[in-house]
Amino acid sequence: MNQPSVLVTGGARRLGKAMCERFSAGGWHVVIHCNTSREAADALAASLPSAEVVQCDLSDPESGARMILQLAARLPDWRCMVNSASTFAPDDVTALDPVTNHKAMQINAASPALMAQTYLAHARSERGRRVIQITDQKLANLNPDFFSYTMSKAAADVAARMMAMVTGDDDRVYTLAPGAILPSHNQSDEEAQRSHLRNLLQRRTSASEVADAALFLAEGPLASGQSIFVDSGQHLLDQPRDVIFLEREGSES
Repeated sequence: MNQPSVLVTGGARRLGKAMCERFSAGGWHVVIHCNTSREAADALAASLPSAEVVQCDLSDPESGARMILQLAARLPDWRCMVNSASTFAPDDVTALDPVTNHKAMQINAASPALMAQTYLAHARSERGRRVIQITDQKLANLNPDFFSYTMSKAAADVAARMMAMVTGDDDRVYTLAPGAILPSHNQSDEEAQRSHLRNLLQRRTSASEVADAALFLAEGPLASGQSIFVDSGQHLLDQPRDVIFLEREGSES
């Protein structure tokens, strides 16, 4: 295997799929992680020139760490991992749901942190290694909706920035914060089309833009600890609710 390798967690669908396709187009060997989307992951791998599928449940952080160790033992130039897998379920800012919170904190924060630590301790690459943690623009444009999800993404963001402080000379840890891009929660396509225009540029940000940013972080010259927002300026606004509900309420925010 002469090309560099990248692992994309949650790579079978949505933003993860877009990133897998972009890395592949850039000449990378793509490791597509999935949990319940094995059929979609296999189909994606079959469509790419150099790809494989790994499967594990990231609600168990130790399972994710074991997956990293197995990959580190056999990938000769494992240059990047993208923590994209995520759970996005609603609970209320006045009534945290313990089950929702535990799942969000495990999948969105604890597993990515432990996998990143394991990757930086064991993966091999003579060109340096890159960790890209997918966060969310709403950490800069806070609203009270999706309480546990937002809490978990805040934890993931802080963990990534802390790890960036102690990376080696050739290693980097970045965060990448998308805005509203694909239909989420219980949105229809029509609702998403309208609500995703609620940003400074009044345009719908595409998944391909997030994928381009991920590849740039993997190959570019940025210092460890930096972050990129891909949201058409949404994080610069002050939106009192998630755009799903702003649209449904007919708010002008």
